[in-house]
Amino acid sequence: MSVQAFRLLCASGRQHLPTGIQIECLECSGHDLYLGTSDGFIYHLLLVEEHNSDPTGLSLTHQGDCPNTTFSTTPQRQKQLGLKKAVRELRAASAMSRLLVLCDNTIFLLSSESLEPVPGAKIRGALSFTLNENPVNGDPFSVEVCLISSKRRTVQIFSVGQEKVQLLKEVATPEQPCALAADGHYLCLALSNHYITMNYNTGHCQDLFPYPSEQKTPIVKRISRQEFLLAGPGGLGMFATVAGISQRAPVRWSENVIGAAVSFPYVLALDEEFIMVHSMLDQQQKQTLAFKEGIILQDFEGRVIAATGNGVYVLLPLPLEKQIQDLLSSQRVEEALILAKGARQNIPKEKFQVMYRRILQQAGFIQFAQLQFLEAKELFRTSHLDIRELISLYPLLLPSSSSFIRMHPPLHEYADLNQLTRGDQEKVTKCKNFLMSYLSEIRSTEVANGHQEDVDTALLKLYAESDHESLLDLLVSDNACDLVDSVSWLERHKKYFALGLLYHYNKQDAAALEVWVRIANGDLEDNTRPDLYEYVVDFLTFCRDPQLVWQYADWVLQKSEQVGVQIFTKRSSDVQLHNSFNPDKIIDHLSKYHKALIMYLEHLVLGKRIQKEKYHTHLAVLYVEEVLHLKSMNTSEQTEETGLRTRLQNLLRQSNLYRVLLLIDKIKGTDLHLERALLHGKLEEHDQALNILVHVVKDCSAAESYCVWNSQGRDTPYRQRLFQLLLSSYLSPPCTDNALLVAAVDLLNNHPTEFDAANILHVLPENWSVQLMAPFLAGAMREHIHALRMTQLAVGLAKAENFIYKQQKLSMKGKPVVLSDKKLCHVCRNPFQEPVFVRLLSGHIVHTHCATNMHVNSSLSDNLPNTSKRT
Repeated sequence: MSVQAFRLLCASGRQHLPTGIQIECLECSGHDLYLGTSDGFIYHLLLVEEHNSDPTGLSLTHQGDCPNTTFSTTPQRQKQLGLKKAVRELRAASAMSRLLVLCDNTIFLLSSESLEPVPGAKIRGALSFTLNENPVNGDPFSVEVCLISSKRRTVQIFSVGQEKVQLLKEVATPEQPCALAADGHYLCLALSNHYITMNYNTGHCQDLFPYPSEQKTPIVKRISRQEFLLAGPGGLGMFATVAGISQRAPVRWSENVIGAAVSFPYVLALDEEFIMVHSMLDQQQKQTLAFKEGIILQDFEGRVIAATGNGVYVLLPLPLEKQIQDLLSSQRVEEALILAKGARQNIPKEKFQVMYRRILQQAGFIQFAQLQFLEAKELFRTSHLDIRELISLYPLLLPSSSSFIRMHPPLHEYADLNQLTRGDQEKVTKCKNFLMSYLSEIRSTEVANGHQEDVDTALLKLYAESDHESLLDLLVSDNACDLVDSVSWLERHKKYFALGLLYHYNKQDAAALEVWVRIANGDLEDNTRPDLYEYVVDFLTFCRDPQLVWQYADWVLQKSEQVGVQIFTKRSSDVQLHNSFNPDKIIDHLSKYHKALIMYLEHLVLGKRIQKEKYHTHLAVLYVEEVLHLKSMNTSEQTEETGLRTRLQNLLRQSNLYRVLLLIDKIKGTDLHLERALLHGKLEEHDQALNILVHVVKDCSAAESYCVWNSQGRDTPYRQRLFQLLLSSYLSPPCTDNALLVAAVDLLNNHPTEFDAANILHVLPENWSVQLMAPFLAGAMREHIHALRMTQLAVGLAKAENFIYKQQKLSMKGKPVVLSDKKLCHVCRNPFQEPVFVRLLSGHIVHTHCATNMHVNSSLSDNLPNTSKRT
């Protein structure tokens, strides 16, 4: 069958027993074996177990797994009871050195050593009896005997001591039982065609289930506390509790079972030809032993003994570990695990944990070899497998520095993954994918604790080999990859960008940049990052090693000045202040990179708003030179030139730090007229600036914007003078240009409040009609009236406030203040020394200096809106 759980060994054959003996019953207590025969004899034999070689391996039972174990019997003595009737039952009470014998419906009490009967200690009228293995009286020097009465339909409970027998209880039964077992207050009885349980203390009965009336002998056997094994219908071995329920599934026996025994975790059943072994854990039949002419099968304190009419046999259980290993060898993982779990109750806790963990690990490798990865992973995690055991199956994955040695004895039979998969590359790929997944799950857990380097190095190698996207994630996170092994592996698989990340994580930025630059230059082929150049620029931007930044500054700038300059413009302020990155040094280095220099100066002037004249002037000069350079190229594309001129004009407007005269000299003789006008404006030479805008550039809109821009934040006279200068430029005699006259009218009508209307009317041409000037005149009048009314309103408010003050002053003068040497200051509580004081609005009087302090401190400012001084 599926498991070799027992070996059947002959302990006493014909050569050890008297000729013609017919065994009817037996009892075993330790090494003492008692046989009851059909002619009323009792034989006492010594059961001897011999080992011809020492057991090896860890045994999970009290007996060793020795293939040469033998049993023999040595006759001690024999006793004839004086009756020619068969001995039906034997029970040993080892604590009292007594033997209970049922013969001719009488229970005799004998000495277990001499087999001599104890005088007067008999129980008559018994069909069958059993010992209560869970007695309720608690007396260690007596046993509780439950017997079926041959005279009445009752069960009697006796207390049997060394010398006397005492009836404790007699319980009536529905009919006379034919078999019984006892546990505490509970009896399990086989009636004529069904089983019941009974509480002999309360008399409560519980029907269980029927059994075929043609069954030779009903089987009733206690197997654990309040649980019994019964021979049920249909050849089933049924488990039942005293409550009438079954907590285990039944086992399937043959129809003619004549005996049963329990040796955890197995139930054994005897029929006319075989001994069948079933597991109590999964109810499956595990073994069948041929045993003809068998009449007895019983278990005694963990030992199972079978007998024929003239021979005794021992069923030697093989150690559970060997059984489990046999199941694992047959790749029957589920059965092995069930058997291992069932062994828990028979083994010390620490020993079981060590054994069970190893079994789980072995089972995990079996599932792994069958590509059952989910099951294998769960077994590995549950058993706390040293992850290196699994990694070591994969050639070259463990770092060369690893000192790992596989467990001995080994958990599996495979040298490596190639042997396990027999070279099947599809299976190899599946196994590698599983390991990648499993390592990524456990690398941050306790499973990898202490083996982080082995786990991360193996994971890096798997990622690199399979071109997995998680390789970069591993290298940019905390990892413990072995540097030497990982470098050679990444180079072998041409993962050069990842190699740079590995160098960077190990604080070797110079090596990292060298690799990345070689990729960007085309010396190494790696398409991991199409934007590698931008990545290097970003890396240098945040690099705190000045020497490294300057080493690669020219390389990034030569690739792209616009992008490369970011290593200086995007650098954090605290790093910029470092002497290695002061602006003057950077500007000096960028002198040969014109566009980069402009962008860096823009960063200083417009971005950081550094108020230094040399930076502002330098930027303005570069703008001018670049604009003139673009103009000299005579290209049809004007977008770049227009954008650059706009930036120059904005700088000229917003900054007040550049050297104006220097810039005027720079653009003298060029067509940068608008820029020259802005520069004259910075020198307050508004007449020249407006003259350029109006008569040279001929851009009235720009001239008007110039006035608006320059007048912002200025007082009214300044604004009026500026707009009047522009008007004068429009009307400068002789003014024959109609466009200028229209611009002059529009200027007046659009900005009527920026002119002194009374003075302007005198300079306007006499031929201008009122209708033409209507918007200007209306706006001027509205402004004039508004200003007049606002002035009147302010005067009125001032008069009202003055009136209020006068009224308060009069009200204070109207109330006399009496001052005496007993009058105290409200603030300092000291008397007045001089007739000088300050009276608060609240009516309190204080010293003048106290009032001053109050005013300065503003602590009582609410009391000082109005004060008066009187003498």
